[in-house]
Amino acid sequence: MIGVIDYGIGNLRSAQKALIKVGADAVLISDPDQLDATDGIVLPGVGSFGRCADALREGGWIPEIQRLATGGLPFLGICVGFQLLYERSDESPGSEGLGLLSGSVERLRGEVRLPQIQWNQLEVRRENRLLERRDPAEWMYFVHSFAPPISEVTVATCSYGEDVCAAIETKNLFGAQFHPEKSGVTGLSYLRRFAEVAEGS
Repeated sequence: MIGVIDYGIGNLRSAQKALIKVGADAVLISDPDQLDATDGIVLPGVGSFGRCADALREGGWIPEIQRLATGGLPFLGICVGFQLLYERSDESPGSEGLGLLSGSVERLRGEVRLPQIQWNQLEVRRENRLLERRDPAEWMYFVHSFAPPISEVTVATCSYGEDVCAAIETKNLFGAQFHPEKSGVTGLSYLRRFAEVAEGS
């Protein structure tokens, strides 16, 4: 069972419906105590880093997420849910993220219009479990003005004024700056592979 965290923010039902479409047993989880019964967790997010972080904190989600994610449970963050894996964001000074990954989320640079609202091609940089290296590259749908820096956990980038971190993977942690639930067949394939990871964990 994959638990989609229902903390009152984000494209919760669309993420759940996309997971169900690829054959996953996906349910909305509205109580942190219910997370123990899941085989994997998905954290969607829409809006600002600070607002989402506050909602997680007020709902009592953070200790349980940190416990289970550091314990090895497969965890996927989508869009702002991905950014929340990090310690902080330039978007919301003073707000603390989950701290599962070190570093700060930064505003996109370059002479580009913000937010990035478009389909963009991924460059898959290294082997990983959710994305395939393809030529031509896969297209995913993005809506964001901030992203974490490219680092050793980055598995894919896109080009928007500069190379932008589009996806990460490290151990049981996965993050997508794009919206797989809005990215057609390629996005569904990404979610299906996450469901397979959770099933095999």
